Amino acid sequence: MKKHILHAVAAAVLVGAVPVAAFAQNAAIVNGKPVPKARMEVLAQQLAAAGRPVTPEMQDQLREEVIAREVFMQEAQKQGLDATDDYKNQIELARQAILIRQLFENYRKTNTVSDADAKAEYDKFVAANSGKEFKARHILVETEDQANKILADLKKGAKFEDIAKKQSKDPGSGANGGDLDWASPASFVPEFSEAMVKLGKGEMTQKPVKSQFGYHIIRVDDIRQAQLPKFEEVKPQIVQQLQQQRLQKYQEDLRAKAKVE
Repeated sequence: MKKHILHAVAAAVLVGAVPVAAFAQNAAIVNGKPVPKARMEVLAQQLAAAGRPVTPEMQDQLREEVIAREVFMQEAQKQGLDATDDYKNQIELARQAILIRQLFENYRKTNTVSDADAKAEYDKFVAANSGKEFKARHILVETEDQANKILADLKKGAKFEDIAKKQSKDPGSGANGGDLDWASPASFVPEFSEAMVKLGKGEMTQKPVKSQFGYHIIRVDDIRQAQLPKFEEVKPQIVQQLQQQRLQKYQEDLRAKAKVE
């Protein structure tokens, strides 16, 4: 008798263990169909990637979301919507997008940018941007006659900043009295740079400077050695830029090697 009782108890435990195990790996069972907890994890990852990290308090919300999706999906299947061409085409596009995203992510993981690569790129930046920086102002007008008239007014004592605000056709600097802030000569078109670097602190061009934008009157308010950021300050941006460049090259190489008929 005792053996029969023990066997019955053991059988009951085993039978009862099935749904417990099922619930352990499933978020819920909707109309008899299990909803894996893995869906909650993937949804949490998607939210985190979009800038909305999931906290422990949000687990119930995630569960409700995956349950609702399962309910709606089952109804769509009942209506045969998963058999339409539109659905199949969208599924194929989604499948491609997911695989391509994983391909590019895998490339990034296996082609990391080393500190030496980042430092070499920084050194090139320093070489190209070292030297002097100029704090300049300019007045930009359409014609040489306009520029000459403004030069004459300035020589008579008119204020550079006031004329820039009223007459300069460069809206960005004009509103600030022609102020271009600190910049290296390489930041400007060649004609402007060539004229600017010939000026000393407080000096102004004595003739209009012609460029593709019109006629400039330039004044240099100050000059200093270039203030460049330190390597550690810009390293994240450099790494990101190099990663993007490499990924773009990878994409271009794949496309070039593909046989397209």
